[in-house]
Amino acid sequence: MSKYAPLWEVIGKHTEESFILTYAEIESILGFPIDHSFLNFKKELPIYGYEVGKISLKAQTVVFRRCV
Repeated sequence: MSKYAPLWEVIGKHTEESFILTYAEIESILGFPIDHSFLNFKKELPIYGYEVGKISLKAQTVVFRRCV
């Protein structure tokens, strides 16, 4: 099981076409700070119906959008 599985499960429950989570929201779900390894693990997300649309380092947000 991936260390990001709890986040993917929460994301998979969404029904919107796209939505934004802040780093703080993601870290609250996971229980640890996100780091560069997030980029490697994001390839697991399409199994849950979403993909990473955009990561903003400045705004500290991640846009998730439904897979086409």
